Amino acid sequence: MPSYDIERTLSADGYVAVCGVDEAGRGPLCGSVVAAACILPDGLDIPGLNDSKKLTPKKREKLFEIICRNAIAYGIAEGTVEEINKTNILEADLRAMRRAIDGLHTPDGQPYRADFALIDGNISRDFQIPARAVIKGDSISMSIAAASILAKVTRDRMCEDMDRAYPQYGIAKHKGYGTKAHMDALRQYGPSPIHRTKFIRFLNEDRHE
Repeated sequence: MPSYDIERTLSADGYVAVCGVDEAGRGPLCGSVVAAACILPDGLDIPGLNDSKKLTPKKREKLFEIICRNAIAYGIAEGTVEEINKTNILEADLRAMRRAIDGLHTPDGQPYRADFALIDGNISRDFQIPARAVIKGDSISMSIAAASILAKVTRDRMCEDMDRAYPQYGIAKHKGYGTKAHMDALRQYGPSPIHRTKFIRFLNEDRHE
């Protein structure tokens, strides 16, 4: 279960505003990648807070509201489909993370600055503040776990919006991942403006078979 151990170690080193950062939506075939940054009060007890992938959608929604009310600060941002198509998913993901950190604000909307970032995963380059990558951080750090909830719920809500705009793909059900149903729909209807061109190259491969 996640704890405040890493945050407290950094606090002992003199950092006063440590944010956890995580993303959602790196793997799907469509839509933006979403990143969130979150600073929690030391020791804040949020029952059930864990890696978002281990929780039900209903539990994530409940935790999302609790985190937004009780966090010192949080920020949510995206790397767009256009950015993913122009560069790659990693660069768009890192850009979203930087935007989330830059966009940190208190629950009442006041800008807030972090002085250290804990990044879920194994890459922490080109951030404007000191940063550390934490592998499986959403299962280790409370602030990263909170960020994972914010990112996942936001991304899922975006999937609902995409499904309403493009119902033929069934995005609300599979959240944009490359399921058989999604790939069959792409073969039938072709890609939409929300699809990531580099993620659907199988359509070109199909044409050359």
